[in-house]
Amino acid sequence: MGGRVRARWAVAALGCTGLLCAVLGAVMIGTLPAITRQQVYKNVRIDPSSLSFGMWKEIPVPFYLSIYFFDVINPKEILQGKKPEVQERGPYVYREFRHKSNITFNDNDTVSFLEYRSFQFQPDRSRGSESDYIVMPNILVLGASVMMENKPMALKLLMTLAFSTLGERAFMNRTVGDIMWGYEDPLVHVINKYFPSMFPVKGKFGLFAGLNNSDSGLFTVFTGVKDFSRVHLVDKWNGLSKVNFWHSDQCNMINGTSGQMWAPFMTPESSLEFYSPEACRSMKLIYQEEGMFEGIPIFRFKAPNTLFASGTDYPPNEGFCPCLRSGIQNISTCRFNAPLFLSHPHFYNADPVLAEAVLGLHPNETEHSLFLDIHPLTGIPMNCSVKLQLSLYIKSIKGIGQTAQIEPVVLPLLWFEEGPEDTKSQPSPAAQPDRLPSPFTPLLQESLSRQPTSPKA
Repeated sequence: MGGRVRARWAVAALGCTGLLCAVLGAVMIGTLPAITRQQVYKNVRIDPSSLSFGMWKEIPVPFYLSIYFFDVINPKEILQGKKPEVQERGPYVYREFRHKSNITFNDNDTVSFLEYRSFQFQPDRSRGSESDYIVMPNILVLGASVMMENKPMALKLLMTLAFSTLGERAFMNRTVGDIMWGYEDPLVHVINKYFPSMFPVKGKFGLFAGLNNSDSGLFTVFTGVKDFSRVHLVDKWNGLSKVNFWHSDQCNMINGTSGQMWAPFMTPESSLEFYSPEACRSMKLIYQEEGMFEGIPIFRFKAPNTLFASGTDYPPNEGFCPCLRSGIQNISTCRFNAPLFLSHPHFYNADPVLAEAVLGLHPNETEHSLFLDIHPLTGIPMNCSVKLQLSLYIKSIKGIGQTAQIEPVVLPLLWFEEGPEDTKSQPSPAAQPDRLPSPFTPLLQESLSRQPTSPKA
C-alpha cells in the first residue's frame, strides 16, 4: 500500500516537473528575443560602457583608399576638337587611419566629435608608385576657363596673358604624389591676387591636399542612451541642421547617420541614409539582398539608380541641378564653383552618352557599383565598397587661347574606392554562421547566439 502511494507521488512529481519545464520553455521562448533586444540596445548606443564604443571611436580593421587615375592618351588631339581617349592607371593604394577626437557628451543625448584622417602609401598593394607620371587636364587652367566663360572679354584676355606668361597649358604631366598631395604652381598665387574669391587654395594645389591629417567637420550625433529611436542619427554638422549648397530644402537636409553605424533590427524595408561632407549631401542606399560575410548574416545595401539622376528623371534631385546629364552630380556649388562632377566610376548608371564621349571607359556593375553590408541585428557594417568618380567639365572658351578647340565633354580625372582589404563584390548565400572576425566578436557573438540563423527572422 505504501509503495503504491509513493509511486503515485513520484508520477505526480514527474508530471509537475514536466509541466514546469514546458512552462519555463514557453517563457524562455517569449523572453529570449526581449533579452537579445535589451543587450543590443545596451551595446550599440554611443556610450563608453557599450561593447561597440571602441570600434565607433576608432575603426578596428585595416581600411584602404584605392585611387585609379585616367591617364589622357591624346591631349594634342583633344585641343583640336577630337574625342578624348583615356587609360585607367592604378590602383594606388593608401592605408587610411581614422580616429575620433574632441569627443564631448552633451546634455541633450548627443555627442560631438571630430574624426581625423591620415593616409599612408602602400607600395606592396599598389600597381605603380607615387613617382609615376600621369597626363591629366590642368584643373587650374581648364576649370578657371569655364568659370570665366561669362566674364567680360577683357578679363578673359588678361587670363590668357597670365597663362602664357606662367607657361600654363591645358594639360599637365605630373606625378601621382603631386596630383594627390599638392604641387607648387605660380598660377595659384596669381589667381589669389587678382581673383581672390575664385579658388580658396593657398600654397600647394592637389586633389587630396586638404584631406591628409585633417578632419571631416564637427559632427553632433544622438547617442541613443535616453532615446534609442534616434541612435547614431546626425543632429548637426559644423553646427548646422541643414546645408545651403543646393537649391531646395530637401536636398539641403542633413539626414541619416555619419556613415559608420546605423540603428539595429533592420528589415528588407530598411534603408541606409548618411551625410557625406565630401559629397556635401545626404545619400540613401536601398536593400538589395541578404547573404553571409565571414560567417555572419548580412543585408547588402546598394546605391539606387536615382542617386545621381537628373531632376528630369527623378524630380527630388532637382535641387542638385543644373544637371548636364543624368547620372552625374554637379558639385560646383560646394567646390568653389569649379566645374566638377561626382558619379559612379566610368559613368556607371549614367546617361550612356557620357561614357561614349570618352574612349577607354567600360562601366560595369561588378567593378563600379557601391554597396555596404550591414549586420541587420546590430546595425554594424561588416563590409563595404564605396566607389566614386571625380570628373571635370571642359570646353573651348572664346577669348582664352589655351582652351583651343576643345569640344564640350565631362572628362574623368580619377575614381576611388574605400573599404577593408577583403572587400567582396558579392555576398555568399545565407547559411549557418561559422566564425566571427575578431574585431566584432564580443557584441556579435553574444547577439548571434540568441538569434535565428536567417536575417529574415
